[in-house]
Amino acid sequence: MQTNWRWIAAAGAVIAVIGLLAVLAPFVTGISISFLIGVFLVASGFLHFIGIFRARNWTGAIWQLVLGVVTLGAGIILLLNPVFGLVTLTLLVIAYLLVSGVVQIAMGIRLRGEPNWFLSIASGAIGLLLGVMLWAGLPSTAVWAIGLLFGVNLLVSGTSMAILAYSARNAAPAPEFEQSAQAGGV
Repeated sequence: MQTNWRWIAAAGAVIAVIGLLAVLAPFVTGISISFLIGVFLVASGFLHFIGIFRARNWTGAIWQLVLGVVTLGAGIILLLNPVFGLVTLTLLVIAYLLVSGVVQIAMGIRLRGEPNWFLSIASGAIGLLLGVMLWAGLPSTAVWAIGLLFGVNLLVSGTSMAILAYSARNAAPAPEFEQSAQAGGV
């Protein structure tokens, strides 16, 4: 990292700027994500159709046909109506936040007595709160939630990447033994 810190810092800065743009335009970002998923699904559907010719028996061909039709259909729906994809993605995020929140709270209760056990409960409670807030605001939360969450993730990831790279520029290189051990040597 010490030798490539400039490139890593620059990449982190670019990622952070993209994240900031996504935060500033969450609807456009969400629609773009939904559209991109639609493109991938259409391409996948066509690949399933190609798989029909590679199937070794008729049941394999039927399954490839069914998967191709379903995948292609889902992709076309997202391409024709990317807002539908935003609502679907938002529902998945809500489900994740609710389930993850319950699991984290249960884990925190189970870890009672351990140092900082309450942090798991706090994290789970925040996840539950976010999930309930997104659910309560549907369908309007779908307009901004996916784009905003994606943008915040890129902004934080890019910023941390740039800071780590910048910090590494003055760090002492690892001793020879550690470098060879990390590379799979001694």
